[in-house]
Amino acid sequence: MEPTLSPYQIDVIIDDPMWDQALPEAALTAEQAAIAALEAAGLLQYSNAIEVAILLTDDAKVQSLNAQFRDQDKPTNVLSFPAMDLHPNHLEVLREDAALMDGMPLILGDIAVARQTLFREAAKQNIPPGHHLQHLVVHGALHLLGYDHMDDKDAEFMEALEVTILKQLGVANPYAEIPHRHIDNE
Repeated sequence: MEPTLSPYQIDVIIDDPMWDQALPEAALTAEQAAIAALEAAGLLQYSNAIEVAILLTDDAKVQSLNAQFRDQDKPTNVLSFPAMDLHPNHLEVLREDAALMDGMPLILGDIAVARQTLFREAAKQNIPPGHHLQHLVVHGALHLLGYDHMDDKDAEFMEALEVTILKQLGVANPYAEIPHRHIDNE
């Protein structure tokens, strides 16, 4: 029998050991959030493996990545590094391409989350850190899929999609208290 590829490969890398102490379920929480975002995009119905890497790290590493790739020498909560230039309107083409790839994995890209910033924001917003992690990973995964918040219309659409995905994960609407509050990562 020929081995089949899993519909997804979410690699969660923890390079800051404080994640294990601060949020022991962080890796599983991040993986579940990424899968929920990919399912919302309709990519998991295809036979290809969908690959995403999530780096759970600290503010210093995210600041370094932010400076290197975005010319912003400051930490931020989440960064996304798409492997390809996508647009949500082109996801159907991506699905068709995936169907033609004959089982080859579809690599979407990488997400990096800064622990200290995540915990500061969660405390300030009075929300569980695990819920904020799910929000940041969903947000980052949507960026890998080409969603953005560069203008109000795109931001409202992306936020509504985030809210829908997070609701499926049992996470309250992170935008309910502060309308049009965008995640400050891109």
